[in-house]
Amino acid sequence: MKNIAIFASGSGTNAENIARYFAGGKTVNVSVVLSNNKNVKVHERVNRLGIPSFVFTGDEFTDGKPVIDKLAGYGVDLIVLAGFMNKISVALLRAFPGKIINIHPALLPRHGGKGMYGMHVHEAVVEAGEKESGITIHYINERYDEGEIIFQATCPVLPSDTPEDVAAKVHALEYKHYPSVIERLLAGR
Repeated sequence: MKNIAIFASGSGTNAENIARYFAGGKTVNVSVVLSNNKNVKVHERVNRLGIPSFVFTGDEFTDGKPVIDKLAGYGVDLIVLAGFMNKISVALLRAFPGKIINIHPALLPRHGGKGMYGMHVHEAVVEAGEKESGITIHYINERYDEGEIIFQATCPVLPSDTPEDVAAKVHALEYKHYPSVIERLLAGR
């Protein structure tokens, strides 16, 4: 059994989708969810599914040791970022080399980097007149959105699409593909 930890900063819809995908499985287990915010809905979502969640402080995250110790206690094989807004600390990167992945709501390398998250990305896609958008699942490194690309999926962007329209299409791709890509990654380990 492979154990994953999900890091989330918001409502937790992707975290819940991943947890439901693996619920009752025999090969992958969502063992813990960690967040930098105690007042977000992700805790309620995953706790309803019987998954423990914890909050860490900024200092604990920067230091790394408290977070790394928590992950070790759950035997984590892979860290999955699902709407997590903090840059991953060097300590965490060193403790889990090549074992931290993220999903970005655009086709990297376009529309990535610091400050490019959520609706900011979809607004940039529409403003640039892109004909397509999508998702990029990638490994995390020291720089925002520059890690090795694992998987991409696309959706059309119509001239009449608003950023909200693009967001809906991208969210559908996230829910469809993120869990299965995680599963394939872990099967290859």
